[in-house]
Amino acid sequence: MSTTIKVSKNTLRKLEKFKVKMGAKTLEEVILRLIDEKRRELVERFFGVDKGKISRFSEEDRLDSHI
Repeated sequence: MSTTIKVSKNTLRKLEKFKVKMGAKTLEEVILRLIDEKRRELVERFFGVDKGKISRFSEEDRLDSHI
């Protein structure tokens, strides 16, 4: 199933440039890649708050490992 979306000529030009840079076959592929890229950025920003501040969890850190 597909639908039509209305974008300005300027937006279309930008999407076409991204299409060439990305080597994408369709504008839909460009849009999906940009959405995925933004999603990854948001996930890293919100779920990577303590990145580099905490150490890895080890087996010795388990409460039951001292029993």
